[in-house]
Amino acid sequence: QMTINRLKSLRLAKGYSCQKMADKMGITKSTYNKKENGKMSLSLIDAQKISGILGRSIDDIFFTDTRAGDETK
Repeated sequence: QMTINRLKSLRLAKGYSCQKMADKMGITKSTYNKKENGKMSLSLIDAQKISGILGRSIDDIFFTDTRAGDETK
């Protein structure tokens, strides 16, 4: 659940809609929504695409421990 919230917050901080993310990834908005909400699993390729779109590392998006309070990595 933490990863989902982080992905959504990073997407929103970038000013991107789900539709814009879907377009950039080459998938439908419905598929993107399912992936962001954890109803469909993300592949490594998905993670790499999201990383490139958001300009953040895969670790930062999906593995950063937000409880540590280190948002600068």
